[in-house]
Amino acid sequence: MASLKNRNIGLIYLFFIGFSLTFFSCKKKSQKEVVNETGTVTDIQGNAYNTVKIGNQWWMAENLKVKVYNDSSKINEIFLDSSIVWSKTTKGAFCSIGSRFGLHYNWFAIKESKKLAPTGWHVPSDEEWKIMERTLGVSQPASDETGWRGADQKVCEKLIIKASVGWPIGLTEVYGTNVSGFTALPGGCRLFDGSVSDLAVTGYWWSAGEKDSAKGWYRNMSNGNNGVFRYFADKNYGFNVRCVKD
Repeated sequence: MASLKNRNIGLIYLFFIGFSLTFFSCKKKSQKEVVNETGTVTDIQGNAYNTVKIGNQWWMAENLKVKVYNDSSKINEIFLDSSIVWSKTTKGAFCSIGSRFGLHYNWFAIKESKKLAPTGWHVPSDEEWKIMERTLGVSQPASDETGWRGADQKVCEKLIIKASVGWPIGLTEVYGTNVSGFTALPGGCRLFDGSVSDLAVTGYWWSAGEKDSAKGWYRNMSNGNNGVFRYFADKNYGFNVRCVKD
């Protein structure tokens, strides 16, 4: 009896080991990490940026920080203590709010010469932003709407890095997975009156699309909502810029 009992225990043990190996092997395969195609691009001043392929588009994975156009002509820098100058300018301009977030540009810098992006790249149109959003799960009808879109598909999580390395902890339970490789950071913005808002809480990015002669389309992301916000703002706001490959 003892021999039979030991044999049965041994068989049960072997069965358990075999089942465990099979289960965890399948689990490992089902949780295979997404591998993004990546690269780099360098602007006219020698700043190098990581890039990532999202769907069929190549995007910068960092915010633009160039201080001249790609033909070497100067972009006007307006410092944070010159709020009135910022609020009144209708020329292309940039400012520095926080070095880790890149530079913030008004919309005029995008349109003025169409030479803000590195050669072979451009500032994405409103439609190109929609294409990227649809790649990450936003439906066609929702992509055309204003306000928050894509929360059910957790699009924001796919675009932002983890709270512990960029976004504030404790506002919500939205923590970034960054599976897209976009690596969004909360750079805040410069308001129409020249003041700074939402630094290290929300990220804002221009598109090259115009709503009308006074306003341009933009996107913002916050770990207070798991979607991506689409709306328009006065052209003298200062937002970050990402570029897409031609």
